[in-house]
Amino acid sequence: MNYSADKIWVSELNARPEIRAVFPRTTIRFYDTTLRDGEQTVGVVLSPQQKLEIARKLDELGVSRIEAGFPRVSPEDAEAIQLMQKAKLKAELWGFSRALKADVEELVRLDLRASVVEAPTSDIKLKAYGLTRDDVLRRVVDAMSIAKQNGITTAFFAVDGTRTDLDFLKKIYLAALEAGTTEIVVVDTIGACGPEAVEFLVREVCAWVGASTPLHFHGHNDFGMATACAVAAVRAGAGWIQGTINGMGERAGNADICEIALALRCLYDVPVALDLTKVREASEVVSKSSGYTLDAWKPLVGENLFVRESGAVAAQFHIPEAIEPYSAELVNAHRSIVLGKKSGLDSIDLKCMELGLTVLPEQRAPILAEVKKRSIAKRGLLTDEELRSIVKEIRLNP
Repeated sequence: MNYSADKIWVSELNARPEIRAVFPRTTIRFYDTTLRDGEQTVGVVLSPQQKLEIARKLDELGVSRIEAGFPRVSPEDAEAIQLMQKAKLKAELWGFSRALKADVEELVRLDLRASVVEAPTSDIKLKAYGLTRDDVLRRVVDAMSIAKQNGITTAFFAVDGTRTDLDFLKKIYLAALEAGTTEIVVVDTIGACGPEAVEFLVREVCAWVGASTPLHFHGHNDFGMATACAVAAVRAGAGWIQGTINGMGERAGNADICEIALALRCLYDVPVALDLTKVREASEVVSKSSGYTLDAWKPLVGENLFVRESGAVAAQFHIPEAIEPYSAELVNAHRSIVLGKKSGLDSIDLKCMELGLTVLPEQRAPILAEVKKRSIAKRGLLTDEELRSIVKEIRLNP
């Protein structure tokens, strides 16, 4: 994808050596969990066919790994996984499993060759499950050993890792690696860390497990900081970011992988393995399948991002970099002018030009006045047909 500098108009302060120098030049890859963690959004139920459709869109987007589901607890997930296996996607298909023998055996039955394997690690979570540290340590070692024996690649997912005693977290990560896991996930299950804490923890874990061990970060958005935390994780050494499309998920949702990709590439010049020209299409399929609508101002995919009503902004419309931080082309969006209460004379000129309407100089102000009047009356924007009607009336009654 073309991320050329002439399409990115962010502050030059981002390029200061002390900022850029701490970011990697290696490509950051994305592990998408929309079909598992995303489906945990309250009220969302995705059918196997819908999951296949979403998986195809994720594949087009360039997602490196798709977490296809949690087959041990859902026959429908097992069915969806089988559909995806037949679809011959470019992305790797991963499963999700607890550190339990029966969960791993279901992966074997489905011939799923890779999976996240989770276990609670914080004392809060262990108390909730009625487990001891020794209990969970034994489960993790057993599960990883079984997976390895069956040729399944695993990433150990330490649930609530950011609230786990650091000595125990180190112990269980190293035990998982010794038992056969090959990748490690730093997990902020409750969205309980700020970016500085995430950066500290990821750097610590990188030191524990070594540079040759792939490290993921999985964050949630409870304080509205999931993107910032993921960026901090990359700064500290994470090579994989886990998250969802649209940031869907439990509570305030997961980290939004596309927001993170945009921030990394545009603000910090970090290579990313996503084609953001495909994100709006993927976003629409996910939101429709899930039955929810997105905020119009949501980064990357909001319908208002490149739409201008304000007259003061419309006056600058011919120079996109004056009013936007990156080109609409990066996310395959369309720039447009709409008319309403806040429009100005430049708005009228641009919209009439777009619609092929010829307006005399002395007609502009009366048209604008009528546009504002009708917009206030209807508490909304005017349609193209309403503008055409106004122009016709002004022409007939100058």
